[in-house]
Amino acid sequence: MTSTLQEQIKQFYDASSSLWEQIWGEHMHHGYYGVDGKEKKERRQAQIDLIEELLKWSNVQQAKNILDVGCGIGGSSLYLAQKFNARVTGITLSPVQASRATARAAEANLSAKANFQVADAQNMPFADDSFDLVWSLESGEHMPDKTKFMQECYRVLKPGGTLIMVTWCHRPTDNQPLTAAERKHLEDIYRVYCLPYVISLPEYVAIAHSLSLKNIRSADWSCAVAPFWNVVIDSAFNWDAILGLIRSGWGTIQAALSLGLMRRGYESGLIRFGLLCGSK
Repeated sequence: MTSTLQEQIKQFYDASSSLWEQIWGEHMHHGYYGVDGKEKKERRQAQIDLIEELLKWSNVQQAKNILDVGCGIGGSSLYLAQKFNARVTGITLSPVQASRATARAAEANLSAKANFQVADAQNMPFADDSFDLVWSLESGEHMPDKTKFMQECYRVLKPGGTLIMVTWCHRPTDNQPLTAAERKHLEDIYRVYCLPYVISLPEYVAIAHSLSLKNIRSADWSCAVAPFWNVVIDSAFNWDAILGLIRSGWGTIQAALSLGLMRRGYESGLIRFGLLCGSK
């Protein structure tokens, strides 16, 4: 990962994570609103439901040693540690996130089960065959080399272990290349959210096959999660959020002002919520 992009991502999450936790809580990912996206539910419950639906979809019923790639402030990590009574290691580029996740583990009496550190997902500091579950929930979009990222996830996965990856994608382009307007829309999203680029779900599946992953499955859950952005936009219009944005700085303000980019991306079918799982 280039040092410039790393620094941009670090600064973005260093600045914005405390505000997100204040407004939304510990889960820094989409919520699940039913297959058709029409279920009404409390926003944080929707985020927990996404975790549970992913586990159900991937048929993961137990895990002993888990890697959470792009762990945020430990939302998924601590949830999985408790659910499976497992050891969880979380990595992030943000020292602020790693520190807060460590503090949250202590608050939950999970310090013995959960460890958080600053590390590059494209060059992980772990031995081969270390984890029986590699969990990447909305971090792949930040990776400048998608193949290298998936190679690293595969490398640290134990034989028989499972990779679950969920990431922002653009629509498949087999039948129609991206238009100039679509490319401009994506470039605006990249700039705001510190993304190098995104690819389509079929492209991720092709990478997975090149790694010799077994039992590869993929799914598009765009309809199920699309309402999330309307809820995020609604939550931004209160004084606590506005004051928090001001304190967090221009990068966070710009991201908040650009929430509509993601909503419109889902509405047009350009942005897709891609799932992939496989075993080693």
